[in-house]
Amino acid sequence: MSTKSSKIAIYAALAGNGLIAVTKFFAAAYTGSSAMFSEAIHSVVDTGNQILLLYGIKRSEQPADKTHPFGYGMEVYFWSFVVAILLFGLGAGISLYEGISKIQNPHPVTNPLINYIVIGFAVVFETIAFSVAYRELGKTKGSQSLVKAIRASKDPTIFTVLFEDFAALLGLVVAGLAIYLGEIFQLPILDGVASIIIGLILAVTASCLAFECKGLLCGESANERVVYGIKQILKEESNVLYINEVLTMHLGPADILLNISLDFEDGISSIDVEETISRMEINIKNQFPEIKRVFIEAQSWLGHRKSSVSDTQTNQSAN
Repeated sequence: MSTKSSKIAIYAALAGNGLIAVTKFFAAAYTGSSAMFSEAIHSVVDTGNQILLLYGIKRSEQPADKTHPFGYGMEVYFWSFVVAILLFGLGAGISLYEGISKIQNPHPVTNPLINYIVIGFAVVFETIAFSVAYRELGKTKGSQSLVKAIRASKDPTIFTVLFEDFAALLGLVVAGLAIYLGEIFQLPILDGVASIIIGLILAVTASCLAFECKGLLCGESANERVVYGIKQILKEESNVLYINEVLTMHLGPADILLNISLDFEDGISSIDVEETISRMEINIKNQFPEIKRVFIEAQSWLGHRKSSVSDTQTNQSAN
């Protein structure tokens, strides 16, 4: 997923959430609806989140230096994790507090028509933002299901916007339904219940985001398609006797670190080894432009096995 695609989805969400937040606060103040106030807080948090994601993208684009020789690509993972925390702490926390307060001191929602109009416009804005993010994800989604595509995605900015917009649409449905039922059955307490449900939706959304971002922060490997393609390139080299190990790690959405251990044919010259390594590196980077750095180690299969066993025993002893 390109940085340009990520920014398109974020800008669409930022514009939508900014407009929605203003209208929701107006509706909440005018009608006294706790559910609408929770939705307004939700939109404010989402707006702040989009700003943080844009900041994370900008930070991740800094060139490598002495203190960060592999660049700053993982900055976007960090700021996406911060977004998840804010969504949980602010969005969910305030919504739950507002809902509990409304249940303890229920009062009817005045002029609910205003809320219905605002909810209608908000649904339109959120649907547009969601469709933009979904379209950007679809560029790399292929035949995968949406859930699998999100799990396989290494760009947290895209699935963060998707998660937020989906949660926002659910929250709007809950708010609208609660206001309507509260008016029909004269149960103002339903407005507070809706606020609590919105808080729980945000909490679940934030937890899913945090889980996905945690994996990326801890160093996720490239997807199976990339690893398989790398191995096919290595197998095409006649000088390679055995592929000991292929290790990949995402340093950013489009920045992969690749480490390879190979057992070369006995008797070939050092020049042949160097030429083979150079050729493999060129072929790998041409086929997978997201692989920015390649480190290839020449090691016998037996030596690699002994080293792996030794490392395992050392780790077990330390534990």
